[in-house]
Amino acid sequence: MKIFTVGGAVRDELLGLPVQDRDYVVVGASPAEMLAQGFRPVGKDFPVFLHPRTQAEYALARTERKTGPGYTGFAFHAAPEVTLEEDLARRDLTINAIARAEDGSLTDPYGGVADLATRVLRHVGPAFVEDPVRILRVARFAARFTDFSVAPETVALMREMVANGEVDHLVAERVWQELAKGLMEARPSRMFDVLRECGALARLLPELDRLFGVPQRAEYHPEIDTGVHVMMVLDTAARRGHALPVRFAALLHDLGKGTTPKEEWPRHIAHELRSVKLSETVCVRLKVPTECRDLALLAARYHGDIHRAAELRPDTIVRLFERSDALRRPQRFVQLLEACAADFNGRLGWDEKPYTAADRLRCALAAVQAVPAGEIAKACADPGQIPDRIHAARVSAVALAIKADG
Repeated sequence: MKIFTVGGAVRDELLGLPVQDRDYVVVGASPAEMLAQGFRPVGKDFPVFLHPRTQAEYALARTERKTGPGYTGFAFHAAPEVTLEEDLARRDLTINAIARAEDGSLTDPYGGVADLATRVLRHVGPAFVEDPVRILRVARFAARFTDFSVAPETVALMREMVANGEVDHLVAERVWQELAKGLMEARPSRMFDVLRECGALARLLPELDRLFGVPQRAEYHPEIDTGVHVMMVLDTAARRGHALPVRFAALLHDLGKGTTPKEEWPRHIAHELRSVKLSETVCVRLKVPTECRDLALLAARYHGDIHRAAELRPDTIVRLFERSDALRRPQRFVQLLEACAADFNGRLGWDEKPYTAADRLRCALAAVQAVPAGEIAKACADPGQIPDRIHAARVSAVALAIKADG
């Protein structure tokens, strides 16, 4: 029995990056031998065992054979005679198909070390086309390793997979899982660049794909289209280290512009309401978690109002807080402002432009939060008048705050 470290741990060590998780493959062992040494089985589809002391996962070397469409259509074979090279052959990219032995020596049958040196994401072999998740993984790695390019032959295989309908067999949960990971990478726009280049974006997120080629309003640099703008917004949110809900909101906030009739370009009348409906469609289709869905819908609906904060009357500002549930969910409102700030700054030359709308609304929200709603309610003889009295007090507080803030 021989044990090797494989996959991302070896790749990241060779790149000089911190290692998050370690995966191990065991060659020349049977399940009975693993049990005899105290390993505990946990795998359902193929033999995976937990180390008796460290609880790390050890998988028996295995091969796989395509049996049906989609990423679940595989039959696995794990046996002592399966070699390390055969196990590595089933992996997606050459940079993930490198193994390190316990003595530190490397096994690199598919040229992963050379591809690390030349910064290339390249598929291991023709079996790449059998698993559509690999399209998403390549795109995600492009977002993580921002100085890597995707090999032309790999792009060609990805296009073939899209044309053959393999990508249509991806289940919503897996698509969301990979997209969420990609959104949290250093430059998430590259994930969508790769998906668009191979045609997968039009199948997985057609609402987003339609934005490319749609012009923005004249005052917002018409030389870049709405799709490019959204990518800039997304990367701005990433550079600022914002949480996943903020990045997802940045991604979906302008979807309605993709449905604007061409004769109305570059104007986009009432696109916020269309963006809300399209965002709801995306969230349902991908089974997006509630936290991400809710913020995305708020950003789609209210980003235009928030950008115009300087023009809003105190009463309108209070109603914005009430409709967005800012008083009960102030932290979510802060995230909404983060998404809007990324939208504002995600334009050519606007990176450092101050976003005064967020400051104005934070000041107004603090004033509203200071209004003693409980005391007002107790002092009100007519219970039916309580909501109006509280609202009026909040409007007065915002008016004073805005005046004091100048």
